[in-house]
Amino acid sequence: MKVEQIYTGCLAHAAYYIENNGEAAIFDPLREVQPYIDRANKDNAKIKYVFETHFHADFVSGHLDLKAKTGAQIVFGPTAKPGYDAIVAEDGQVFEVGNYKVKVLHTPGHTMESTTYLLIDENDKEHGIITGDTLFIGDVGRPDLAQHVIADLTEEKLARHLFHSLRNKIMPLSDDLIVYPNHGAGSACGKMMSKETTDTLGNQKKTNYALRADMTEEEFVKELLTGLTTPPGYFPKNVLMNIQGYESLDNVMEKAKTPLSPEEFEMTANATRALVLDTRNPEDFAKGFIPNSINIGLDGSFAMWIGEMIKDINQEILLVTYAGKEEEAMIRLSRVGYDNTIGYLKGGFEAWKAAGKEIDTTARISAQEFANKYNKDTLVVDVRKKSEFDSEHVVDAVNIPLNSIYSNLSEIPKDKSFVLHCAGGYRSMIASSILKQLGYDNFVDVEGGFKEIASTDIPKTDYVCPTTLL
Repeated sequence: MKVEQIYTGCLAHAAYYIENNGEAAIFDPLREVQPYIDRANKDNAKIKYVFETHFHADFVSGHLDLKAKTGAQIVFGPTAKPGYDAIVAEDGQVFEVGNYKVKVLHTPGHTMESTTYLLIDENDKEHGIITGDTLFIGDVGRPDLAQHVIADLTEEKLARHLFHSLRNKIMPLSDDLIVYPNHGAGSACGKMMSKETTDTLGNQKKTNYALRADMTEEEFVKELLTGLTTPPGYFPKNVLMNIQGYESLDNVMEKAKTPLSPEEFEMTANATRALVLDTRNPEDFAKGFIPNSINIGLDGSFAMWIGEMIKDINQEILLVTYAGKEEEAMIRLSRVGYDNTIGYLKGGFEAWKAAGKEIDTTARISAQEFANKYNKDTLVVDVRKKSEFDSEHVVDAVNIPLNSIYSNLSEIPKDKSFVLHCAGGYRSMIASSILKQLGYDNFVDVEGGFKEIASTDIPKTDYVCPTTLL
């Protein structure tokens, strides 16, 4: 049986494509659907079904646009209540795609409608399972997301559902089945996913902590809930878009693809509440940027940090990108529900500079320069995650994780110089741009972050010091 995994690294997301005898199906598609349509056209196949494993939190699915463009039927598992026309399947229901079969296995736990799809080939042999966020490679889906949409669905309730789903629906299946999850390492939908994106179910039974045969329900709940971090703030908003429906990506892109001259860009920024989002890399941003713009680079975990740092999903956005990267930035914003891009700077930052417009910069130093100037009175602000900080950090550094910077501004002085860093420079430049926007001009950012600092003789410690926040 041919199953094609279509993996998107920036979201650590996997969609799946199957085709047989002129009929095709897509599982958990991303927002931009033309690549799936092109794939089916290559096989001279008609997309018959769009299977959704659950209402996704970390991205807006492309199921509605696929239905509109191809006539495919949308399929959800039991208990789903979409706000549009879709098939809500019964547990055990079988769908045919050519001579292939897709069997519905209701596996609540990550969410209540979460469903695993058992793939059966043309010879009636069970081939694999498309597990969504029920089972990952090395992990299982976190059970604490649904309560942000429905308060009664507590993480403990869902964890117990997941325990029984895994034991009663997944683990009795054959060891030779291939596991096809919705995410890999880097996704916020689990806590310890492998970099591998497929495996056999038999190997997962041996290696995945959540599938331990002798594990009790209480042990499962405790282990699953230990170490969960706060999910990104945009997750509940994406869930609601996937439940209720959303505007066609074609319409979103038509509005966003508005080229603006430097003069028009400046006028639009002044006349609206739009956020100026600069998606260039940190090195170029530091050397010059439009005052009050925020830097979140396309080459990093763009979608996640957009969702973390831009709290209003309806925020109007004006884009500054490298030439030729405008459309990519617009699509990647819309993948996580940010559909209000209202234009972009034609010619990018170079056009702005050539027009003689005002620019700003932010200071950076090398790790060695930091080491040369460091003394016991140096204030160091580390914006890495707490777990990274706990592993090793500069002695007496203050830990303010990037996603909590707005709520901890009182800990960042405006009357004393400080040094800012993250792991490699990407997150600290996001922080730098935010602080510059808020009027801070008394800090320097360390190029290369802690990766470079670690090689210097600056005193470091592997325990949490008393000044650590959060």
